[in-house]
Amino acid sequence: MNFAAKPFPIPVVADLGPGSQDDGDGLDYLRMPSGMDTYQPPRLPEPEELVGHDTALQVLHQVLAALQALGRGEPAAPLSLAGLPADDLKLVNQVLGEGEVSAQVLPLPGQTALSGNVQIQESVFAGVWRVLRSLDDGQVHDSIEVGPVPAVLREAAREDARRSPARLAVPAGLFNIPAVLTELEDHRQHWRAGQMAQVVNLTLLPLTPEDIAFMDHQLGTGRVLILSRGYGNCRITNCCVANTWRVVYYNSQDAVILNSVEVCDMPDVACAAPEDLADSAERLVEVLQWVEQAGAAA
Repeated sequence: MNFAAKPFPIPVVADLGPGSQDDGDGLDYLRMPSGMDTYQPPRLPEPEELVGHDTALQVLHQVLAALQALGRGEPAAPLSLAGLPADDLKLVNQVLGEGEVSAQVLPLPGQTALSGNVQIQESVFAGVWRVLRSLDDGQVHDSIEVGPVPAVLREAAREDARRSPARLAVPAGLFNIPAVLTELEDHRQHWRAGQMAQVVNLTLLPLTPEDIAFMDHQLGTGRVLILSRGYGNCRITNCCVANTWRVVYYNSQDAVILNSVEVCDMPDVACAAPEDLADSAERLVEVLQWVEQAGAAA
């Protein structure tokens, strides 16, 4: 199925805000929301809205087929929404809704495989992602991807790890951060795919703001920005070294309650778990049954 590109219909919660990349003056943060969101079922269309929208239903059935394929251990290819008629796209947007995780991948000058800006929004069905890729030539690719996390997030993190920042001499007066950097380096050398994340909890350590700033300069700030609202507000940023992520949790007043560095492929808080994907498949079956029954009765 090949449909014409449309403007991104689902707002990405994690916007750039003021200074989302490291410009040499320290690490800046995405603007955070004020409260935690919980699952809200999508507002389903009225029966008369469903008449004549078989293409939208076809897209939703393909999403369900992708979820069921993942449950069997099979890969699921992205589903392009290019050319989907506006009314059908509106119906797909309405059924998918907006979930707990949003993300961006910022562009890198001179980049080829990941050129342009990528915006991502999880739907209310965990593991069903809306991915909008805006290319440098003005083209926009709108698609749905089903899986624990969109592939572009891992791809961009691996690309960033190839431009590791130069090591800096530790400034005088910073006595605690060298041990932390050594521990992280040891974790990176020993961590292997499939293992649990190795987490260094900075909140429990006697670190000064200068320590944290120096660590952030040493690790570098990547282009992947993720905001998860599932278990409180959580901001995730990749570093410019392999398999290293900054993970910061905030309370409803935007105060930091947990500040950590994780050595892993992707922090768990950003991913849909296998049980989440199975639950999404079950809930989408129920939604499609209602949609089709309501459409037949209209």
